[in-house]
Amino acid sequence: MKIFRLILFIAHLVLLFLLIGVLLNAYVPPKIFPWFNLLSLGFPVLIIGYILLTFFWIFSWKKRAFAFMFLGLFFLNPVKRWVNYSVDKKETANLKVITFNMMGGKLGYDKIKEYIDQQNPDLVFLQENSYHNFQFKNLSGDNNLPVIAFYSKYKIRNRKNLFENLNDEDVTAQCEVVDLEIKGKIYRVINAHLGSFGFVKSTVKLNGESKEDEQKVKDIVKKLIPTFKMHQEQVAIIRKSIDESPYPVILAGDFNSVPNSYEYYHLGKGLNDAFFEVGKGSGTSFHDYKYPLRIDFIFTSPSIKPVTYKVDRSVKLSDHFPVISTFKLD
Repeated sequence: MKIFRLILFIAHLVLLFLLIGVLLNAYVPPKIFPWFNLLSLGFPVLIIGYILLTFFWIFSWKKRAFAFMFLGLFFLNPVKRWVNYSVDKKETANLKVITFNMMGGKLGYDKIKEYIDQQNPDLVFLQENSYHNFQFKNLSGDNNLPVIAFYSKYKIRNRKNLFENLNDEDVTAQCEVVDLEIKGKIYRVINAHLGSFGFVKSTVKLNGESKEDEQKVKDIVKKLIPTFKMHQEQVAIIRKSIDESPYPVILAGDFNSVPNSYEYYHLGKGLNDAFFEVGKGSGTSFHDYKYPLRIDFIFTSPSIKPVTYKVDRSVKLSDHFPVISTFKLD
C-alpha cells in the first residue's frame, strides 16, 4: 500500500508541475518554449486528475491533502475559463453580439441566415465564411475577405484588414478591425480567425493500433508546434491594434486556441472574457471531437459590461456552436 501511495504522490506532483506549466503561457511565448502551450490543450484532463488525487488524500486522512487543496486554489480561475457558474447580472443589456464559425456554410447558408435573423443581433462576427454575402434583416456589411465577415446594425466609420501584411503562408489567418459609431460613440470591433491547424477528424482519432496511433500523435504535434509559433505573430499584430485603440474594444472570433493558452492570455490582457464574467456551465464551442474545446471567444474593454453569455447548443449549423453574448454600453 505504501508503494501504491508513493506512486500516486509522485503522479500528483507531476500533475501539479504540468498545471503550473499551463499558467506559464502568460509569460513564455511559443517561439521560446511551445510545450507550455501544448499543455493548455490538456488542461481539462490534468485538472480532473489533480482533483481526483486530492480527494484520494482527503479520504485517506493524509495531511498532504491540505497542501494540494491550497495549491489547487491557484487553478480556480483557469478552471472557470472552461466551466463557469456566474450569478445573473441585474443590468439591462443594450447590445447583442454573435460570433460563429460557419464551417464554410457546408450545412446550409439559408439555415444560418434564418438562425441569425431570428436572434436579431446588433453585431455579427463570422468566420470561415467563404466569401458568402448574406442579406440579413437590419444588418449591413461588406464581405471582402475570404475567411471572415462582419455585419452590424450600426454605422461603420472605418475598416482595415489587419493581417494584410502578415508574413506567413497561413491563408486561414484573417483579422479585420472595424470602427463603429454606436449611439454617438465610437467602438473598435475586431473579428479574428487565427490560423487553423488543418486537422480533420480522421487525423486525430486513435484506433488502438500502437504504431499507427504513435505516428498520428507525432503528426499532430508536428502541426501544433509551428501553428503555435505563427499564432504568436498574429497575436502580436492584434495586440498592437488593441493597445493603440483610442476607443473601447470588442474582440471576438475563432482563436483556434483554448483558455489558458498563450493566445488567450495575451489577447485577453486588459479585456474582460465575457464567458468568465457571466457564463454558465461549459464554454465548449467546438463540438466535432469528443473533447472539450472552447476556441470561440468574446472579449471586451472594461467599460463594456457583459450581461449574458450563451453557447447555443440547440442548433448544429457547423462544427462550432454559435456564441451569443449581451452587453450594457455606458
